[in-house]
Amino acid sequence: MNKPSSTRGKRLEPPASRYRVQVLDRTIAVLQAVADSETDLAAADIARQLRLHKSTVHRLLVVLESYRLIKKGPEGAYGLGTRLIELGECAIARLKLSEYAEPHLRKIAEETGEGAHVTILNGTELLSIAHVEGRWNLHSLTRTGQRTQISCTAAGKAVLAFLSDEACDDLLARLPLRRSTRRTIVKPSAMKVELVRIRAQGYAVDDEEFEEGLRCVSAPVFDHRGHVVASLSMAAPVFRLRKERVPQVARLVVAAAQGLSDDLGRRNSNESKRATASRGTSRAKGRRFTS
Repeated sequence: MNKPSSTRGKRLEPPASRYRVQVLDRTIAVLQAVADSETDLAAADIARQLRLHKSTVHRLLVVLESYRLIKKGPEGAYGLGTRLIELGECAIARLKLSEYAEPHLRKIAEETGEGAHVTILNGTELLSIAHVEGRWNLHSLTRTGQRTQISCTAAGKAVLAFLSDEACDDLLARLPLRRSTRRTIVKPSAMKVELVRIRAQGYAVDDEEFEEGLRCVSAPVFDHRGHVVASLSMAAPVFRLRKERVPQVARLVVAAAQGLSDDLGRRNSNESKRATASRGTSRAKGRRFTS
């Protein structure tokens, strides 16, 4: 048996195991503290929260930063690093999100006759990870493994609208708002108005913004923490998906996206309300997640 930790204060509680490595316990605790915070944390804040010596925390942060698991901001506070995005993408692949998505996509295809797909953010593009064909083949639909634009697609706007304000602004600043059709939104101010509307109604529509003659409806998919991680979409030619049919299709798409979110461990509505209320008390301090 190892001796109890000498840390002063908050005791780490890893899963029961006969093997304990104190430095790993502490490193993971530092990483988790940064992940749980709505704003970047200074080394002193992390040390105070975990009740560890500041010198100990500093050494752990240096190692984490060298692996890009932690990043140091211009004001000296620490946030999550880009390496976690890469690891997260690997985790998604190994968890086979596409397998979770398939029954929901198949239901959409059966109910509408149209193909459906799930996409995730990959840098400044969308990456399709699952696709089910409908009764009618539409070759312009995103295929599994294909990358496409964010700003002019319903799938991209559905994700953008439900990112935190900070993450949304950061991504929008890096996106080339290129015109694909005469309906493409190319002004940042107009895009922000569009995202507010999407948040309010719970789904996004691409009304011939990506391709002439193609209309798409998409809804966000959330993980166990209530963070948007993907979007579930259905697309069809405008003569089959007429404007008056969009609300009906949107209800099906939203229901499918909610079902997939539940499969990913999304919290129930009561938990989400409590989390929203909790976030409301700290919005003045940091990021706001809308879900």
